[in-house]
Amino acid sequence: MKKIFVLLVLITTSSCEFFKEKVDMVVINANIYTVDDDFSKAEAFAIKNGKFVAVGTSKEIRKIYTSDQIVDADDRTITPGLIDAHCHFYRLGLTQQVVDLVGTKSYDEVLKRVVKFQNENPKEFIIGRGWDQNDWAIKEFPTKKELDSIFPDTPVALERVDGHAYLANQAALDKAGITIDTDVTGGEIVKNDLEITGVLIDNPMQLVDAVIPPRTIEAKVQALKDAERLCLNYGLTTVNDAGLNRSTIELIDSLQQNGELSIRVYAMVSNTPENLEHYLYQGPVKTEKLNVRSVKVYGDGALGSRGAALKKTYTDKFGHYGAMVTPTDEIADLARRIAISEYQMNTHAIGDSANAFVLRVYDEVLKDEEDRRWKIEHAQVIADSDFDYFKNGIIPSIQPTHATSDMYWAEDRLGEDRVKGAYAYRTMLDNAGMVALGTDFPVEQVSPFLTFYAAVTRQDSDGYPEDGFQMKDVLTREETLKGMTIWAAYSNFEENEKGSIEIGKFADFTIYDKDIMKVPAAEIPTIMAEQTYVGGEVR
Repeated sequence: MKKIFVLLVLITTSSCEFFKEKVDMVVINANIYTVDDDFSKAEAFAIKNGKFVAVGTSKEIRKIYTSDQIVDADDRTITPGLIDAHCHFYRLGLTQQVVDLVGTKSYDEVLKRVVKFQNENPKEFIIGRGWDQNDWAIKEFPTKKELDSIFPDTPVALERVDGHAYLANQAALDKAGITIDTDVTGGEIVKNDLEITGVLIDNPMQLVDAVIPPRTIEAKVQALKDAERLCLNYGLTTVNDAGLNRSTIELIDSLQQNGELSIRVYAMVSNTPENLEHYLYQGPVKTEKLNVRSVKVYGDGALGSRGAALKKTYTDKFGHYGAMVTPTDEIADLARRIAISEYQMNTHAIGDSANAFVLRVYDEVLKDEEDRRWKIEHAQVIADSDFDYFKNGIIPSIQPTHATSDMYWAEDRLGEDRVKGAYAYRTMLDNAGMVALGTDFPVEQVSPFLTFYAAVTRQDSDGYPEDGFQMKDVLTREETLKGMTIWAAYSNFEENEKGSIEIGKFADFTIYDKDIMKVPAAEIPTIMAEQTYVGGEVR
């Protein structure tokens, strides 16, 4: 009788398993923030063919589904895969191949790093990036004098952290054909006593770019793979690259199709005649991992290099207003041209003058259009009278760490009254109904946890200021997670395929070592992404 009973148990168990649906993976015993419409919680989900097929309690999922891969999350926190709504993915990879100047505390430290790099990696043209004079004791632009002395014959171009200025030595200026008489609109060739200092702001940088030796295909592929590794390690599953040329987009597509690149990319096409002629004529390009349906346009420059276009003069440089990188008539023409295509227009606008103009153009061009989801990238300084434009379907694409990086000197640039309309994330959210959140890496660090922390505390990683910077514009944790998942997906026209853990969507998710929604705020920057899944596969 005992043998018969055991046999019956085995038959019953086998029958139960037989009638369960076989899936590729089951995750149980998790603390899941689904980020669905109700911001509901769950314990488990099932995945098949790279998509979620069920979400619920562990008991419900185990009752219906079976799999050879069952992951017991042991109460660890899971969210949808994180989306960086504004970054420079390809550039991040390229920075791994040049002199790293991020965090330098003086111009002397910059020079030492360049010399060390060249001694270890001799180059015919030295490139570096990451310096920021606002972090130095003497907060003034450097000059090329020392570079000329150290490198009299080797061209050197060192990019400022925001990507809106170069420090170039005389050898690089000569190679680019830049002289005291060179005239370039949309930026500045900085002079001192009628001599070129070597600092080039915005458009003049393109003259140097034109003479930098082209990178090999191997270097480009390595840059993309390096960038992917860094992003996946931080739990990012989709990146919005804010400005790519056709050749790089096609390289990304090739690597994705061959299984050499797993991360999903929302590509903003750089505003060049060649790119626009190809993509606006061809129409959007969409695969499971690549989405090409937006154009990146530069309105003005950056606030840190005083290139942001302001309505009134800079407080710390009287008579200086910044500049539009792209002429206003050209922006208006571009908007009309893009409006008759299926493409989205995403415009970099930082100063209040640039934001006012771009918002007004969007409003005029889109007045008879529905659901175009055009974005303002950065939207850093906005006059009170211009926030209402966001009520008309324009999406603010913002980077919370910019507020906590810039707060040390932003008031110097803008003055006490004008700075109140800067980094106004709550005000934009209240008007637009959503915000898309990113980092702008490598201008800022890759970590989305620093983004999250800055959004919910308005403090830097040292906890300064103690009471937070302009706390009227702080975001809640729920709003911040939405901005890094479902709202970012919506801003990409991808809310039906990603951004939340729901049936039918891609199984992109991140497992953390701490509960990002409940951990003490001071611990948010230390959170680690223990595993990152793209399409149900750990990456």
